Amino acid sequence: METTKVTKVPQQQTGATGHGPANPGSHGGGHGHLQAGLKNRHLSMIAIGGVIGAGLFVGSGAGIASTGPGILLSYLLAGVLVVMVMRMLGEMAVADPQSGSFSAYADRALGRWAGFSIGWLYWFFWVVVLAVEATAGAKILNGWMPGVPQWAFALIVMAVLTATNLSSVSSYGEFEFWFAGIKVVAIMAFIVVGALAIFGVLPGTHSPGMTNLTGNGGFLPHGIGAVFTGMLTVVFAFMGSEIVTLAAGETPDPKTAVRKATNSVIWRIAVFYLGSIAIVVTLIPWNSDAVKGSPYVAVLDHVGIPGAGRVMDVIVLTAVLSCLNSGLYTASRMAFSLSQRGDAPRAFSKVSGRGVPRTAILVSTVFGFFAVFFNYMWPDTVFQFLLNSSGAVALFVWLVIAASQLRLRRILERESPEKLAVRMWLYPYLTWVTIGMIAFVMIYMCTSPDGLTQMILSLAAAAVVLAASFVVGRRRKAAAVEAPAES
Repeated sequence: METTKVTKVPQQQTGATGHGPANPGSHGGGHGHLQAGLKNRHLSMIAIGGVIGAGLFVGSGAGIASTGPGILLSYLLAGVLVVMVMRMLGEMAVADPQSGSFSAYADRALGRWAGFSIGWLYWFFWVVVLAVEATAGAKILNGWMPGVPQWAFALIVMAVLTATNLSSVSSYGEFEFWFAGIKVVAIMAFIVVGALAIFGVLPGTHSPGMTNLTGNGGFLPHGIGAVFTGMLTVVFAFMGSEIVTLAAGETPDPKTAVRKATNSVIWRIAVFYLGSIAIVVTLIPWNSDAVKGSPYVAVLDHVGIPGAGRVMDVIVLTAVLSCLNSGLYTASRMAFSLSQRGDAPRAFSKVSGRGVPRTAILVSTVFGFFAVFFNYMWPDTVFQFLLNSSGAVALFVWLVIAASQLRLRRILERESPEKLAVRMWLYPYLTWVTIGMIAFVMIYMCTSPDGLTQMILSLAAAAVVLAASFVVGRRRKAAAVEAPAES
């Protein structure tokens, strides 16, 4: 039987930047520390496959239908934004790897209130995602085996991946390695087959030329404004790119792992997103009914791949399981980090003999099960409220990353310049440009009814968490005052 020990919050200890509590070592495993059980191949595949979600295979159809071929510009703008954010996050993570990543950096750069708030909002976001992905996976499995109810499949999927995360971090890494590997192979095969069809090399196909890009109303059939509307959909598809910086803390050499992962984000987005979407809008008319359903199935059908729908179901299910696996991992590690900094119950810092935060995993799973239950019982009321109130969290996270880097870069240059192995380009100008882009997206969200609802409810959720941070902060100060008096 595994035993657990509680990691105590370090007293009077500061990190490399001199602000806030340091994260105690994350490589010991078993005695209050996370286990360095992720191998380089695990992290490399997590980094590569982390940007490929089920939203790319299914959700991209809505963006293409509403924007036209100009959706490529939406992906380009959102991709540039993600590259900037990941570069900033990489700079901080290489200088000081932390299990809490951007939440820990916000703690040091902006104050305890910022680390507390963004950490809990991020945890909330992934708990809701667990329900979304579990339901999506259950629907696919139910389609294959209609005799088994959807809720049973959702329960099975959640239970299996919970067991995986509880076993060891290497089990999570191994599952994610193969999940991501399947996604990467699938998307690369899609791009190769699609490119052959575009050039008319594939048997039974002829080159469409520029017909689908410039015909049917042109490249921007709904005007330039549709590009920004499409960008709103695309932005949230990129959420999860930052997971690699949390996972890096459980590798033998986190600095090297983070540097490689953040440096590769440009080609990952260019190939997997821009490359595959370019294949879709070049081969298939953007206003085709088939595109609105599943654009990737439409392309596979177009080039004559037998059983395209079933093939895509398998790939989407893999993407769903990958997202579930990573979502549970990410939520538990954020809860663990918050606990280490005194911003979550101390029990969340309990680490099993295998070096995993067992309590944090189980609590995240329980809330995930509640969310799944809400999704089945009240999908249009309670669960829709949860979705909307977490809808803008991605933008909040990116804004906090940019603001943290703006301050920590100056501190690092002054105190530890040798730690700046990765640097944000054209600092501070590109950092300010990125902040402006994020602010623009947030404002533009408010121009649509759905976007406005999401922004209002997300801000309300942020306000609640922010208020909680001040309450916790006051209690912490009161406890600090009472401690010397008692001694």
